[in-house]
Amino acid sequence: MSHKPVGAGSSFNFTVGAASTSTSFTVQSSVLRVVAVNGAAHISVGGNPSATISDYYVPSGGTATLALTKASNRVVGITTGATTTITVPEGTQVPFGVGDYVSLTATGQSYYNFTHAQVTAVDTSTGIDGYYQTRMTVTYNSSGIVTAFSASSYATISISNKVSAYGVGSGTLYFQQVQISGDA
Repeated sequence: MSHKPVGAGSSFNFTVGAASTSTSFTVQSSVLRVVAVNGAAHISVGGNPSATISDYYVPSGGTATLALTKASNRVVGITTGATTTITVPEGTQVPFGVGDYVSLTATGQSYYNFTHAQVTAVDTSTGIDGYYQTRMTVTYNSSGIVTAFSASSYATISISNKVSAYGVGSGTLYFQQVQISGDA
């Protein structure tokens, strides 16, 4: 079995009897490889995780490959305000649910970029002028942006996660998104 790294790896320290959490990362692969060094830990992955003793156990010096759910879509419209409304292309739908966390990257309009904002609503209205799940609202405050969004600029919205480790010992958790090939 071989691993191909996807994106940049990262790490954080954890201590005995406490949950520590990483910074957010955009999900680019369906597999996350974790390595616990100098201490065992229980691991949780998600939008806002806080690992507990009942989560996945990784022994000191041990590795694990955990599943991630990839989701993304192109952005064709942004409505600014105290919360931000994102519109995806007609004929597709928002691949996120309420409670998920997302990050946006807009090429050529970086002032719209944000990381790890929570989805608070997905518009499921139907009928004339309905959005048929092509709009969602996120907690990002974009009210200071006065430049209109250009749909000709390529923008993508993607799911983002964090990793949390509850220390059985004190140590460091290293994590990296990977692609796996070959037999397990």
